[in-house]
Amino acid sequence: MSDQPFDLAAALHAAAGPADEAAGDGRLPADPSLAFAELARIDLRTHDLAFVLGRVAELAKATVPGADEVSVSILVDGGTTPAFTGTMARDADERQYQAGGPCVQAAETGEPVLMNDIAIEERWPDYTPTAARVGIASSMSMPLPTQRAVQGAINLYSRRRDAFDEDALALAETFAGYAGIAIANAHLYEATASHARQMEQAMASRAVIEQAKGLIMGQRRCTADEAFQVLARASQRSNRKLRDIAAEIVQAAQRR
Repeated sequence: MSDQPFDLAAALHAAAGPADEAAGDGRLPADPSLAFAELARIDLRTHDLAFVLGRVAELAKATVPGADEVSVSILVDGGTTPAFTGTMARDADERQYQAGGPCVQAAETGEPVLMNDIAIEERWPDYTPTAARVGIASSMSMPLPTQRAVQGAINLYSRRRDAFDEDALALAETFAGYAGIAIANAHLYEATASHARQMEQAMASRAVIEQAKGLIMGQRRCTADEAFQVLARASQRSNRKLRDIAAEIVQAAQRR
């Protein structure tokens, strides 16, 4: 099996027939199995969480019928949209973090939220004027089933009213399941890698401090605890980190 990223657009173009290309709005929905396969094959060693979120948005737009633009909302620090396929989706999300709306409701409740026709929508009066102004007529927000790792939603926006039927809802729910796994795995991988880096830094700092203590002990004929207190007092006086003081002592000794 090749390690090269799967080219979804190329596969769809090759599979498209004349009748399919002319259907609907002219954009061919992706075969969902191809999108699911790509999400499962993302190599987390070479792609970070931002990349995964971006591909989730792009694949959702390509896969779910009716979606003109897609965003991924994450409810941290009041709400943020780390991935979006167009400014319409981004602007709609940002207003919802202030005024409430379907994307926030889906992320908070864990339940899908449909808005079939913005012209008659009454649930979010502080949000719908902004949504209408940026061109949204209907939307579907699907929660990400990522448990504790990430609380968020995939938001599908359309310029047409009643753009999402029961089949689109079912497909979006399945897509969100695959996307949630990919996002949770990417989040866990980044957290694990960050922890490993912190451990490496802590071990390196400890080694330098032990070296500095040894130098102080040899020079002052003192105990290890007394040598550490020398470093601690120097750190407090200079308002610098103890490991930086220790590193300077070691470097000075090496230059002699």
